[in-house]
Amino acid sequence: MSARKVILANDRAFHYATGSDLAVGGSEKHQWSLSRALTQAGWSVTIGTRCLNPGVERWISGVRFLGLPSSTRIASLGAFARRERADWWYWCNASHLLGPIVALAKMSGTRTIFSARFDTDVLPRTALTLRQRWWPLYSWGLAHADLIFVQHRGQFEQLRPEWRAKAHIIPGLVTLPRKADPHALRSSYVAWVGMLRRPKRPDLLVEIASRTPETRYIVCGGPSSHRSPADYSQTIVESLGGRGNIDYLGRVDHSTTTEIIGHAGLLLSTSEAEGFPNVFLEAWASGTPVVSLSIDPDDLIRRFELGRVSGDVTGAVRDVRELMTSVEFRQRMGDRGRDYVKTNHCDAAVVRAFERALESPAYVAA
Repeated sequence: MSARKVILANDRAFHYATGSDLAVGGSEKHQWSLSRALTQAGWSVTIGTRCLNPGVERWISGVRFLGLPSSTRIASLGAFARRERADWWYWCNASHLLGPIVALAKMSGTRTIFSARFDTDVLPRTALTLRQRWWPLYSWGLAHADLIFVQHRGQFEQLRPEWRAKAHIIPGLVTLPRKADPHALRSSYVAWVGMLRRPKRPDLLVEIASRTPETRYIVCGGPSSHRSPADYSQTIVESLGGRGNIDYLGRVDHSTTTEIIGHAGLLLSTSEAEGFPNVFLEAWASGTPVVSLSIDPDDLIRRFELGRVSGDVTGAVRDVRELMTSVEFRQRMGDRGRDYVKTNHCDAAVVRAFERALESPAYVAA
């Protein structure tokens, strides 16, 4: 493959790269992990960030970070693309900026990849959380991007038929720990990880915990106003503090979160809307089964027996109780989870899928 230079523009990826306690967001972690994996495979990767002063460079694990101006966002991104003369511009998440980004990339001779991270990202009219009336700009960007990457079959099938020819399912990436704690030696608690925003449904976590008082829950995640009413997070924080079997840690750094997941008996997901949760990959990589109320991309949990899909709160209460009292069940599920991510979500597998997509003949924009 001759096209070996890719650019991204993301601030929080820098926080993950530096191990900052400001690191938050599955999409941002994905961009950092993918950038590092591509660099190790021989790519040149530059991430533009407003976390550095304009023009300042910093190299981390082979990835080049370049400081961008904090003002005139579109103008600075256009200058970034013209200066870097990359083969590809990789952009994650729904934004009204996608249309201008694709147009700027075309003017600089750079092809574009849009990567959907949330299920609604593939539905232009409902995708935007900010500047919602500007959705036609976003839709134009999707229509004219050279490639669209999705996380699972459900996202692919929701794309407009005319866009599917340039769409590819690209797996998420996770680092597999060399070994995982045996469940017989683990602490007896359930982990819940996520920002306290409404789509994550932490209110259902509180309800499940109230119905399983014999089970300890460790909760990681800070307040957030994203996709949520103004006072939603504060109400949840108060509810978490009122439960004797919940240890609420607030927002913690990524290494601490990974450690908590790796020592847990289960990871509980109460989300009602996601993409392919990065936290699922983190759990499976560490041998921790997932109990999910509803999210199960491509039916992976059911098909590979990587945990349980409960359906509702009553089902989650049942599944938590059953699995927390059965070390054998959890160990078998945990072993299957590690095998699954080792095969499908390691650096080599993801880079291979990424490069195959770029070699497809369908990247000519519509």
